[in-house]
Amino acid sequence: MPLIVNGESIDDALIREEVNLTRPRYEEMVDGLDPVAKEIQLWDWSKETVIERTLLRQEALKDPEPLPPGVIEEALSAMPPDGGGDRGQVEVRLRLDRFLQKLTAKVPPPKYKEIGDYYKKYREQFLLPEMIHAAHIVKNVDDKSSEAEAQAAVQQAEEELKGGAAFAEVADRYSDCAGNGGDLGYFPRGEMVEEFDKVVFSLPPGETSGIFRTSFGFHIAKCYDKKPAGYRSLADVRQDIERMLHREKQERALEQYVDGLKAQAVIRNTARKG
Repeated sequence: MPLIVNGESIDDALIREEVNLTRPRYEEMVDGLDPVAKEIQLWDWSKETVIERTLLRQEALKDPEPLPPGVIEEALSAMPPDGGGDRGQVEVRLRLDRFLQKLTAKVPPPKYKEIGDYYKKYREQFLLPEMIHAAHIVKNVDDKSSEAEAQAAVQQAEEELKGGAAFAEVADRYSDCAGNGGDLGYFPRGEMVEEFDKVVFSLPPGETSGIFRTSFGFHIAKCYDKKPAGYRSLADVRQDIERMLHREKQERALEQYVDGLKAQAVIRNTARKG
C-alpha cells in the first residue's frame, strides 16, 4: 500500500474515489493551470482529505464510551437495501459523527458585537430590491391559440373585470395559468420579462392594468402591494449571521484540530515494488 497513516494502510482506491468525488467542484475552482499540474494538485488535495478523514476516524475510535442502545440498528434499518454498509461501517460513522459533534460543541457562539460588526461591514449583503406583489391573467399565443383567439379571450376577461368581477375569480376562469387567482406573490424587477415588469411596476397598489402584450401573449395585471428597496434590519438577520459566524468558527476549530493531529501523526508513502 502506498500510504500509511499511524500504522494504518490506506488503499489507493480510497484516494481514487475521493478524486472522482472532488473533480467536478475542483474543475470549477481551478482554471488556467496546466492540465498535468491540475491533475497532480487534484490528487494531492484528495490524498490530504483522506489523511485528515483517517486521523479523525482514528481519534473517534479511541473514545471508549459505547453508542446508545439501538442507534446502530436504527441507522441500519434506515439504509436502502443496496446501501452497501455493514454494522461495523455504520458504527464507525456514528462514532465519528458523535466525535465531531463533541468537538464543535465546545466552540462558543459569536458575541453580539461580532454579529453587529459583520452587519456593518457587509451591509450590502442585506439590501433588498424593490418588490411588488402582483397577479395576472394571461392568454398565450402559441400552437393552441392564435393571436386573434388569445386577444378575444383576454378582452372578455377584461369586460368581466370592468363589470365588477373579482380579479382572482376571473383569472381562474380565463387565464392559461389558472389557479391561485393568478397570484404571482412578491418578486423583484428582472424576474419577469421586461414588458411585464414595465407595466406592473408602474401600477399603484390596488390598480389593474389594461391589456398588454409580451412575448408570451396577452396579459392583464393587478398590483396588490409594493415594497421599496431597503436594507433588512439587524434584528431580522441577526440569527442568520450568528449561525453563519458560529459555523465558520467551528470549521476553523476543526481545521486547527486536524492540523494538530497531522503534526503528531506518522504519515509515510511506501514505494511500490515491481
